[in-house]
Amino acid sequence: MSNEELVKRLLAECGGKDNIVTATNCMTRLRIQVRDDSLVRDDALRKLDGVLGIVHDRSNFIEVVVGPGKSRKCADICADMGVPSVVGASGLSTENDWQANKAAVKAGQSHGRIQSMLKTFGEIFVPLIPGVIAAGLCSGLATLLAQVYPGYADNSFWNIVYNLLSLINASFMTYLTAWAGYRAAERFGATPILGGMLGMMTTLGNIDNISKIIGLYNEAQPLDAILRAGRGGVLAVVIGVWFLAKIEKAVRKHIPDNLDIMFTPLITLILCVIPYVFIIMPLTGFVSTGLCWVVEQVCMSANPIVRIVAGFISAALFLPMVAMGMHHGLVALYTVQLETLGFVTLYPALAMAGAGQVGTAIAIFLKAKKVKNQRLCSVIDGALPAGILGVGEPLIYGVTLPMGKPFFTAGLGAAFGGAFVMAMQVASTTWGPSGILAFPVMTASPNGAVMSMVYYGIGLIISYGMGFLITNAFVTTEEVAQA
Repeated sequence: MSNEELVKRLLAECGGKDNIVTATNCMTRLRIQVRDDSLVRDDALRKLDGVLGIVHDRSNFIEVVVGPGKSRKCADICADMGVPSVVGASGLSTENDWQANKAAVKAGQSHGRIQSMLKTFGEIFVPLIPGVIAAGLCSGLATLLAQVYPGYADNSFWNIVYNLLSLINASFMTYLTAWAGYRAAERFGATPILGGMLGMMTTLGNIDNISKIIGLYNEAQPLDAILRAGRGGVLAVVIGVWFLAKIEKAVRKHIPDNLDIMFTPLITLILCVIPYVFIIMPLTGFVSTGLCWVVEQVCMSANPIVRIVAGFISAALFLPMVAMGMHHGLVALYTVQLETLGFVTLYPALAMAGAGQVGTAIAIFLKAKKVKNQRLCSVIDGALPAGILGVGEPLIYGVTLPMGKPFFTAGLGAAFGGAFVMAMQVASTTWGPSGILAFPVMTASPNGAVMSMVYYGIGLIISYGMGFLITNAFVTTEEVAQA
């Protein structure tokens, strides 16, 4: 039977498509996770033409041996049928009110092309955030150490500490395009290692050699070269891997199963590397340069009025962007800035949004206590500590968004803090942590690491205070009593 027929029979003998949670593959096996293990018919699976054996040694997980090449094709067919390779949003817990509210908000959102594209960027880069945070924290601490103790290199202990911190940061930043390529391949259904290889190619010196041969390299100003190592950065990688996924699937359809593992990767990379290097990298290079230029003109403007207005507007709009799922697109902008400049200028202002919510929540808590709304007091009791630490979702979906008006007063309060930190040119070494946990990463300001952290702290206090005052003025006790 054909691979399509085989997959249909496999799913049927595993209890039908509705019983399938995920389907992925290794070198020789199709790995299936099911909801109800009792519906799986082992004997029927073994008898299917094309099945070489099955491994069913734990509940709800079946590995069907179909052979090299064929396993990947079967997994692709499952994906085309709508069977996911990883557990999606349906696996989230809804035990807490704020989590249930978040799920309801997300379920009700429309998914146009732009929002879907932004969501795709988020799905690619969000799993990299632990590495981004670890690298950024180490970079911030290394910067702080060098400023506080300029003679660290003369002390063996502190010299080792500095180099270890720098090593952790370099382990991520040096290979950022490779990590992005690997994740993009997972998202687009390509072989992850091929995506990682394409990403790694982006930063290698051979790109410069090619550019010099064809006359596109700028010896006087290498960063201005039309084609150079790193040109296009992560934007080039994401687009390149999307193209690679299309090519790989097309190639695989025409390669015999027993030759798939040898020739599909080779042919795919050969077909992708030429358009990637000569078309995608130069074009996305112009886009990356343009994005950074626009952000620099606004967030790093020599005119403090421009910076103040930019910080106010961006911080005020961030919470609505989070609620609509549009904040995912900012991750790509952060990444481009971090890769190009070594720091992020927009994130510190946006981090004020959480602080505005903290001030708002305190104002609502005091009113709720006054009118004896114990339910709301209990919700804020649980969500407020997380908000202070920089985890804003419990407050968004448990307090401010369900009440409506406080969602906007929190944004307005945050806007004042955002205006201040952008006016003082606070910059971060990463994105991700906010609230009081973000102090160690707010060290990239031209004012120096220590003053940058001080200005960030003042911004938090301003956001707390303005969020409290504005909410206290515009949200009535009657509204809190009915919440």
